Amino acid sequence: MKILAIESSCDETSVAVVEDGKKVLTNVVYTQEIHKLYGGVVPEVASRRHIEKITYVLDAAMTEAKLSYDDIDMIAVTAEPGLIGSLMVGVNAAKTIGMAYQKPVIMVNHIYGHIYANYLESDFLFPLVALVVSGGHTELVLMNDHFQFEVLGETLDDAVGEAYDKVARVVGVGYPGGPILDKMAKLGKPTYKLPHIKLAKDSYNFSFSGLKSAVINLSNKAKDRNETLDNNDLAASFQDAVVDVLVSKTVMAATNYNAKQVLLAGGVAANSGLREKMQEAMDQLKIRLTYPSIKNCTDNAAMIAVAGYFQAKAMK
Repeated sequence: MKILAIESSCDETSVAVVEDGKKVLTNVVYTQEIHKLYGGVVPEVASRRHIEKITYVLDAAMTEAKLSYDDIDMIAVTAEPGLIGSLMVGVNAAKTIGMAYQKPVIMVNHIYGHIYANYLESDFLFPLVALVVSGGHTELVLMNDHFQFEVLGETLDDAVGEAYDKVARVVGVGYPGGPILDKMAKLGKPTYKLPHIKLAKDSYNFSFSGLKSAVINLSNKAKDRNETLDNNDLAASFQDAVVDVLVSKTVMAATNYNAKQVLLAGGVAANSGLREKMQEAMDQLKIRLTYPSIKNCTDNAAMIAVAGYFQAKAMK
């Protein structure tokens, strides 16, 4: 089964063709660099860029795959969650192709796509726990089989990626903040006392607004006293607090649900500090840890194609 997938939930316009949920025939991604000027994604700008680029990305993907639309069996498209205007561009493109070539169109959840990005590189062992960490989402998800999702916990306020971007703005290092702070953290030490917010002892939920506020308050107090903070140490302290919470919650879920595998998913899954600490924890528990390659951590259509493949199988 060859699935044509379209992803346009935020600021990447991507089209992929994946065969049988595993073999990537093409995966073209156009990233909107313009948002760096604004320090974050501007929804109206994002949707306009998608409109401008979607046909070009479609053509590039089909040319690279050496396929025609007649060769496609199904179309998968990100339908939620995401920026409404951006999502509409992808959905309308998918529906148009579906009507023109009489192909079924399946609506895919973006979060499921991030989870299934792992399947492009590794098979799944059930039961498994997936930690989804990105600019808009922070969730712990239990899977007992393919396309069976149970959300165990989620953020009560800021997503972890959003917290990274806001802290990066305070430090003054640019956007996107995650990769920059990760590199800075390697050069510093966690010398500043910041809260490791774990909520109730048995809770799988997350909260990062207090940590973000603590960094802002620390920065403001330093300015009032004409003191200079070591930004590398601040990045290390912030990342230490974030990673500690993410790892401890994942360990608790994996232990309580007898997980055979833990997945990292989403843009923040590319974070080297998170990967290292999670690997140490899973090695101790003797639980298999997998995470996508860097290129598959960020938004792309190949992951939507894989999720669409298993969603179609689940619907039969």
